[in-house]
Amino acid sequence: MTTEVHDAVAGEVQTMLAILDGGFPAVHEMSGPEARALVAARAQPVDKLDDADADDREIAGPDGPIRIRVYRPRDAQEGPRPGVVFLHGGGFVLCSIESHDGFCRRVARNTGAVVVSVDYRLAPEHPAPAAAEDAYAALGWLVDHADELGVDPSWILTAADSAGGNLAAVICLMARDRSGPAVAGQVLVYPAIEPDFESKGYRDFGAGHFNTREAMEWYWKLYLGDVDVPADATYPAEYVAPLRAADLAGLPPAIVVTAGRDPLHSEGRLYVAALRDAAVPVRHRHYPELFHGFVTIGTFGPGAAARDLLWSDIAALLERTTNRGSA
Repeated sequence: MTTEVHDAVAGEVQTMLAILDGGFPAVHEMSGPEARALVAARAQPVDKLDDADADDREIAGPDGPIRIRVYRPRDAQEGPRPGVVFLHGGGFVLCSIESHDGFCRRVARNTGAVVVSVDYRLAPEHPAPAAAEDAYAALGWLVDHADELGVDPSWILTAADSAGGNLAAVICLMARDRSGPAVAGQVLVYPAIEPDFESKGYRDFGAGHFNTREAMEWYWKLYLGDVDVPADATYPAEYVAPLRAADLAGLPPAIVVTAGRDPLHSEGRLYVAALRDAAVPVRHRHYPELFHGFVTIGTFGPGAAARDLLWSDIAALLERTTNRGSA
């Protein structure tokens, strides 16, 4: 990268960070419903890409119906497609299938996959493990309805950003432990893996880089009822904080994206190391000068470049895990 290009990218990063820092509310000073309503009211119009169809459905969940949105690419591909269970970010408290509609359309268009975006229950009204159990129910539904949707059931991924990345990792653990659906891969974009607010990521980037320590402590407290992970036999700790798993062996291959100026980067990198120690194949993309949330910002140049790599990595993962070609 030339000096001129590097400076241009750095300027774009600083401009976007200033916009995000100046425009995102201090959610930790609000109740969950108040913050959710304010963030939703400030949302920008979704980029309705015209090469993916979407329809809303309700599926059976562990405690009532769950709303999902199913995206189908409009290309002329024949035969079964990959399937993706997508779980939106938002700290377990904010956002919805609406907030991530544009990104899910991009996933469908660029991977050729049928994407099932899940409107899982949110905290604090529904604390852990409600969101994870809803996500797991959606995974089972996609497998059960694979023929109807034109999906190859051996070609299913979990994918998500931020707190959704936690859920995408957790349901892979659930599927392994419960002898549930086979998952071909997990795509974790700056995932919230562990509530360790003393990590290097939090020490170096806990303020002034959009995602903050104050906000993350608030998210985890609303999700857990505290910031401590339950450590009793009623619900495994790793179904809340995947790094607590005694054994990660047997999990599906992973793509993990981390951002250097994100307080979550330490836990993301630790999870990459733990997966590799358990002989789980991992493709790790680390962007040292970028920040939490950059991948899903449609108009952000560095985010577009990272998405192009992500589509390529997903294609390679699918080829490898289904023996349909070489990665």
